[in-house]
Amino acid sequence: MAREAFTIAGTHVDPGTRRQIDVPVARLYTHTPLHIPVEIVHGRQPGPTLLVCGAIHGDELNGVEIVRRLLRSRGIARLRGTLIAVPVVNIFGFLQQSRYLPDRRDLNRSFPGSANGSLGSRIAALLREEMVDRATHIIDLHTGAIHRTNLPQIRSQLEENEETRAMAEAFGVPVILNAELREGSLRAYAQSRGVPVLTYEAGEALRFDEWAIAPGVRGIRRVMRLIGMLPSDGRRRAPPAAEIANGSSWARASIDGILRPRVALGARVAAGEVLGVVADPFGDDEAEVKASADGIVIGMSNLPLANEGEALFHVARFDEIDDIESAVEDFQSRYDTPSS
Repeated sequence: MAREAFTIAGTHVDPGTRRQIDVPVARLYTHTPLHIPVEIVHGRQPGPTLLVCGAIHGDELNGVEIVRRLLRSRGIARLRGTLIAVPVVNIFGFLQQSRYLPDRRDLNRSFPGSANGSLGSRIAALLREEMVDRATHIIDLHTGAIHRTNLPQIRSQLEENEETRAMAEAFGVPVILNAELREGSLRAYAQSRGVPVLTYEAGEALRFDEWAIAPGVRGIRRVMRLIGMLPSDGRRRAPPAAEIANGSSWARASIDGILRPRVALGARVAAGEVLGVVADPFGDDEAEVKASADGIVIGMSNLPLANEGEALFHVARFDEIDDIESAVEDFQSRYDTPSS
């Protein structure tokens, strides 16, 4: 029996075809319409419906490039099931190079949304109805905030869904954070429906980081092979080693000043180790920033200017520190990361 066409925003996509669709979302003050760009790849054969989306925070650009490369990668046109690819979710923030919507709301704290709510709530409701509620699996692409960079990592709540854990391990980046849900996030909403969902965090806002983009594309394709959307590549190689963190914390500045880092992204650190020094411009007043536990630096500030209390180094804790150090070193040997 032939598959039915996939319909989104009133547009039909026949089995075995792909189509770019502009989903109407709002209008500017000038009455100019805005659209969310979506590409649907609707396979001839049945299978999962995977939503891959980037730039739900409008300044997080790595995900935009990951989606573009994914859509042009080998074999995508012959997949089983349906791929919903959304390179830019927050079109308002993307145009303004901003994380937020025009009313300063965070779109990733607006789910499930409401057709009668704020702008963020209305956009979230549209996304939910047209895309999220139709997905069987979701991969949400993010970067660190502006002036912060993240080591490639998967964030998910692993104990809730065995398939989520399998997807996280298949993705093939060194760090998996068993992260708590944020109320109003896409991940929290999808998980409430029992949908396996991964958040991929890598690189910095307003940048293209090749060491974050390339493993993102490869990771999504590994997940697609795992869930049966793409055939095996025939090499039967296990994904690169990944280790699950048992917690993480930020080391913060105790005074205002200028930060001089002592460690790099991906570094192994020991409890009490000095991660950096914050000092005034003359160096008369200095304060060390120390690790509170053994772990790996998975995120850090790239801005030398620090306010008192500001988060500067994100350190993840692991049961087997030697294993995660080896996994990070293997990753750095394959990609040109800032710390390699």
